[in-house]
Amino acid sequence: MTELTDAWETPQKILVILAHPDDPEFFCGAALAKWALSGHEITYLLLTGGDKGYNPTTQPDMTPEKLRAIRHVEQANAAKIIGAQPPHFLDLPDGYLIPDLNLRRDIVREIRRYKPDVLVTCDPQNLFAQYGLNHPDHRACGQVVLDAVFPAAGNLAFFPELLDEGLQPHMPKEIWCSLTTQPNFSVDVTETWNIKMQAILEHKTQVQDVEKLIERFKSRRAEDSTAENPRYEEKFKVIKYA
Repeated sequence: MTELTDAWETPQKILVILAHPDDPEFFCGAALAKWALSGHEITYLLLTGGDKGYNPTTQPDMTPEKLRAIRHVEQANAAKIIGAQPPHFLDLPDGYLIPDLNLRRDIVREIRRYKPDVLVTCDPQNLFAQYGLNHPDHRACGQVVLDAVFPAAGNLAFFPELLDEGLQPHMPKEIWCSLTTQPNFSVDVTETWNIKMQAILEHKTQVQDVEKLIERFKSRRAEDSTAENPRYEEKFKVIKYA
């Protein structure tokens, strides 16, 4: 089995491609904070602006356009707490992601543009989540990112029109899939768990009950730890190419 580690010997460029504002923090924010503190460069690319993350019945004055703008700010604030670069958005419609060839080309473009050493996304095979059904955008995002990585991102034969944009093929060395039910690597994130929580709380439009959320996340400690002496992990399915 290929040896896996997140104790990289040199600074890594880490590109995080996920569906919505707040996904990086909820899925793997403590690991991202740990890597940022270790000197790695973290860049977010969010495929949507999260414009449907509200209830029109109880929030009649909210609109998708208004919410998108708010969530851009929330995500920028959260990324700053994590230690990431200012986030980038494709601003595709929330809830309507389809892993088609057009979006695959867009993802290949961004991989070739940013040239990450490590790419972080989510597991497209995860149909179920702790809260019930996994959001279809999460699965679509993971699917299109993995399809973009292989075989397209590093191969001249795929999307040759990107060469006209000056974008040469690039292949990340490692792919880290968060929100997975089949992990092969765990990151001890006890020391950065509070940073994750601070960042999550910046997503004010998405957090209805702060105390309940904090209690829920406190309960996610590792099984071999206690409430008095908690230890936290974030788990990934890692594919290593180099």
